Amino acid sequence: MDKKIQKILNRNIFKVIAQAADELGQPAFVIGGFVRDIILNRPSTDIDIMTVGNGIMLAEKVGEKLGLKQKVTVFKNFGTAMLRYRNLDIEFVGARRESYQRNSRKPIVEDGTLEDDQKRRDFTINAMAIQLNGQNYGDFIDPFNGIEDLRLGIIRTPLDPDITFSDDPLRMMRAIRFATQLGFSINDETLSAIARNRNRMSIVSPERTMEELNKIVLADKPSKGIILMEETGLLPLVFPELQKMKGVDSIKGIAHKDNFYHTLKVLDQLAHKSDNLWLRWSAILHDIAKPATKRFVEGIGWTFYGHNYVGAKMVPGIFKRMKLPLNEKMKFVQKMVELHMRPIALVEEEVTDSAVRRLLFDAGDDIDDLMTLCEADITSKNQEKVRRHLENFQIVRQKLKEIDEKDAIRNFQPPVSGEEIMETFGIPPGREIGIIKNAIKDAILDGLISNNHEEAYRLMLDKAAEIGLYPVNRQAT
Repeated sequence: MDKKIQKILNRNIFKVIAQAADELGQPAFVIGGFVRDIILNRPSTDIDIMTVGNGIMLAEKVGEKLGLKQKVTVFKNFGTAMLRYRNLDIEFVGARRESYQRNSRKPIVEDGTLEDDQKRRDFTINAMAIQLNGQNYGDFIDPFNGIEDLRLGIIRTPLDPDITFSDDPLRMMRAIRFATQLGFSINDETLSAIARNRNRMSIVSPERTMEELNKIVLADKPSKGIILMEETGLLPLVFPELQKMKGVDSIKGIAHKDNFYHTLKVLDQLAHKSDNLWLRWSAILHDIAKPATKRFVEGIGWTFYGHNYVGAKMVPGIFKRMKLPLNEKMKFVQKMVELHMRPIALVEEEVTDSAVRRLLFDAGDDIDDLMTLCEADITSKNQEKVRRHLENFQIVRQKLKEIDEKDAIRNFQPPVSGEEIMETFGIPPGREIGIIKNAIKDAILDGLISNNHEEAYRLMLDKAAEIGLYPVNRQAT
């Protein structure tokens, strides 16, 4: 560990900070996540510098010594400052003592000592510090034995966890997030305190909660964090729709699978294939409407008819409540949820050119993401069935490629535009134009005509004649 710290502290930036701190007569320390990540050999570009004194003054002194062209960014209300040096984001803050009021997670802040500052930290592994002054340069300060917790892979609070979580309930989500990201466990006392204090989450803004949840979703094995949320009672408070998926019903000895654990398996399998946050959200939500569409049908068993369409309609409401973006990212998730049954249907039936064209048309540029989601959705314990489905998906992928190259269906634009139809028949905008354009689209997708202007134009004339429309210029025929 000493060698790791020494190697990092040999970097010029720390020597400059040390020199500036000594000139100001302020003790200064590297503290928090950067120290943790040095020890864990994790890459980190965010550095927290804590000083017993004026953090803004120290930041400005460091910026001056580095000869930075851009000014130091100062946040006077928080008593902090930030500068960017090469690829590093360095934040400076004065040591502080915090106290909390019951109805807010925003602390009352006072100047404090190094000891005060380390006590206010969320977890022991984030309370370790390295001194940057004079003869004490490189001293490792670890009052809560965070180094041992790192070795054992444990998340634990420095002080009483009930006080820690009641003061700032977001730390409960952070505990789960760190456990998920680092592959650690949360010690029993800390885990029990999360369950006891879960209702305190009501004072945390949805935006901050989602920030932590998204980091859990982006972990290598996101199911770990979601299961911890469920076990501690946070999940029904943060994400009730997902909680409702848990459990199995049985009628006449016939049971369905637990869609909660199925969803988590799909999410983990997708995490091995893609780090796209919104594709991972698609995995979380792909079966979200199964509780609402669940029916037991005599002679058939449990059905979830239309759960993909109902689920797609649920997405905007979930995103709005959880303060997730209501833009093209949400629309992407909606599309994935709505279409996720289509490739599976192709696998289980004969792969026709028409069905492939329609899938390409509906999925557009998102077809590869859709196929990745659907492959992750294969969670059967029957390995032969899994192998057969994956092989069939490769056939579908090859067919998609062939059809796309031959017929240019992806991001399909009708060869005959609405403007051309209006001009040809001398008509204003109206339902007739939609009838003709849909007839052309269906004919192309069904392979009845090729995707070119000449064949589409002839079909336009035929379809128009069926509904009593004729070209204003008879030569057009």
